[in-house]
Amino acid sequence: MKNKRKVLKIDFGDGNLPKQEFQNHEKIIIDRRSVYSVSIGTVKDRDQIKDFINKTKNIKNHNKATHHTWAVRIENNGVIYESKNDGGEIGAGKVILHILQKKDMINTIVCVTRWYGGIKLEADRFKHVQDATIFAIEQ
Repeated sequence: MKNKRKVLKIDFGDGNLPKQEFQNHEKIIIDRRSVYSVSIGTVKDRDQIKDFINKTKNIKNHNKATHHTWAVRIENNGVIYESKNDGGEIGAGKVILHILQKKDMINTIVCVTRWYGGIKLEADRFKHVQDATIFAIEQ
């Protein structure tokens, strides 16, 4: 059994929030037949995270996607909690989480959806996840 270490960060009230409760951007990156879309939104608890992921997966054709990779940062009583899910794209959740940390986003979830086009993208897939996440935050 792995020893999981929780890192609690203190929020000093100066974090950034998404501009809208839910936004979806379709087909923002296409590379070698792989297609990427990204969703961003505001969440404050586990139920809202589940609702956000379900809402994203229920967008037309998203149920046919190969990967739904996401990361979240939530503030509760001054403490920031973080989580991520690779959605079968090993290491991609960490990429999203790193950007959320770097941009000091709080109460924010980002889900990058990928439809695999049949050609391996190797390390380019991480660049696409990064670019999609930054795109969502800056819109």
